[in-house]
Amino acid sequence: MEAIAGMPVLKITAEAEELVASLGKAGPISEEHSEDALHIALATVNGMDFLLTWNFSHINNAIIKKGIIRVAENHGYECPVICTPDELLGEPS
Repeated sequence: MEAIAGMPVLKITAEAEELVASLGKAGPISEEHSEDALHIALATVNGMDFLLTWNFSHINNAIIKKGIIRVAENHGYECPVICTPDELLGEPS
């Protein structure tokens, strides 16, 4: 807990909720996985550089990432780099 004590907590805003809805409607993230869309939207709307995830099914997937980036850009955002912690650190898996 000490290690994360100074980290900001990202708030759910109307802008994030709008992006969640668009990710579901546009198709890259199915509406039944709205928690994954929220993860993406919070990182995107808050201008995070990276979104770290081990979720290869609904987030860190080459085809899905392409759709996520398109939706984010259509809303005027730059999508964070979506990768695993290992990919960010450059460590072999």
